[in-house]
Amino acid sequence: MMKVSVWHNDLSDDYLRTVTQLGADAIDCGRGEFFPGVKEQGYPDLDALLRLKKKVHSWGLEFNRVTLPDITNAFMKDQDGGDKDLENSCQALRVFGEAGIPIARQRFSGDVFPERLTRTSTPHRGGYMSRSESAFLTRNLADPPSQESLDGWWDHFCRVYDQLVPIAEEYSIKLAMHPSDTPLPDTPLGGIGYHRVIDAYPSRSVGYLYCCGTRAEAGGLPLVLDEIHNYGRKGRLFTLHLRNVRGSLATSGGFEETLLDDGDMNVFKILIELKKQGFSGCINPDHIPPIHGDTPACSQGLAYSIGYLKALFAALAVV
Repeated sequence: MMKVSVWHNDLSDDYLRTVTQLGADAIDCGRGEFFPGVKEQGYPDLDALLRLKKKVHSWGLEFNRVTLPDITNAFMKDQDGGDKDLENSCQALRVFGEAGIPIARQRFSGDVFPERLTRTSTPHRGGYMSRSESAFLTRNLADPPSQESLDGWWDHFCRVYDQLVPIAEEYSIKLAMHPSDTPLPDTPLGGIGYHRVIDAYPSRSVGYLYCCGTRAEAGGLPLVLDEIHNYGRKGRLFTLHLRNVRGSLATSGGFEETLLDDGDMNVFKILIELKKQGFSGCINPDHIPPIHGDTPACSQGLAYSIGYLKALFAALAVV
């Protein structure tokens, strides 16, 4: 059975009460510095993490996915002190494994090229605003990266995964990689590079935090369904992000994010394909646009998104 995960926010009792009442099942932590201990020693404190886990469990929720400390530009560019990034990520993964966290993500500096796009906000029905990006609006377009620089990025990626994968196997924790967002064709974890992760690391502990919105930005619903079929039949879909978009870089040189029912994709078709692949993990409705009168935490947009997704789950049960 598929489940709904939501962002960690501040993990206050007020927030946990809200998402529990809305029907969420699990918590995702998207920032590598969120947990106590990371800012002080470079990796989470196990005792503090276990206390947070107990608090989350007290509301009937669970941790679905966490994020390791970032691999910064210092490591990716062989700068002084950069190796400390890798040491901290390895130790963090051990701590999360000790705490029984099921899924961890590693972020890498340089996997996107924001200078080659123009980002703005676009109004939609009733005036709600959401992120949009265009490759055509960019002024003084930066030169694309050289093959040498892309190869260097991949070499550094492999140095990290060479260390993380054995730890993940030892502690039975899954490593889930998010695609490059925004997915320009030459981004390291774009359409081609994203495939390379499981080619290079065939371990069953290695797979994907598959982002439907990000991949739709690259090629729309047909691409998303094809990739879900491909990765799903290989057992490499660990958890998903779900958002809808209009347009794509391939069709219009840009895109706009929308609420789940307001974009080009039929989201129910995504769930049907996930069901065919036997997916039973968490789906996180992310990049939620604020609705008129909303709170800073987008509580109204969150309520809409969880309700919409759970209604689709109910419909999926009778398909």
